Amino acid sequence: MRAALTDTDRLAAPPTWVRNTAAALGCVAAWAASVWTATHLTADPTLHTVALFGHLGALVVGFGAVLVIDYHGLLWLLGRRTLRDVLTLTGSLHLPVWTGTAGLLITGVFLHPDLTQPLTRVKLLAVLAIALNGICATALQRHGTTLTTTRFLLLGATVAGISQLGWWTAVVIGFLNTRL
Repeated sequence: MRAALTDTDRLAAPPTWVRNTAAALGCVAAWAASVWTATHLTADPTLHTVALFGHLGALVVGFGAVLVIDYHGLLWLLGRRTLRDVLTLTGSLHLPVWTGTAGLLITGVFLHPDLTQPLTRVKLLAVLAIALNGICATALQRHGTTLTTTRFLLLGATVAGISQLGWWTAVVIGFLNTRL
């Protein structure tokens, strides 16, 4: 349970839109840095293999947590979980989602993506969309109990849909790129 904020705490904390904007700018900067670095770095075969293993591990951690969150959201829609249960679970899974996403960015640097391929560019944009959507998901989780059920449902479905589309796009293109 969180302690109530005092007036001093409220004055010290930046507004939510400032925090979300800073997080979004940080995500774009990290993504751009990883793409730039990947185009200027060539890993030897051993490092490439280790990075590929780490990339798959990061995918399991990040996307696995997303699937658990979305599954419990579905259970809430079916009346098998309370909204509070889903929001609590979601809050506890933000760390694995962000850890997996960061792991994908870091390990992807060593996989030498071919930016001349349109599918690779789509995959990289999907990864950026996943990260930016994650900021929206975090904000939604924090404010979920203050929204009307209909508004929460619409926003939650949008965030979940973008998330699933982004993750599956990245997975499928990653698989296809190993076949080219």
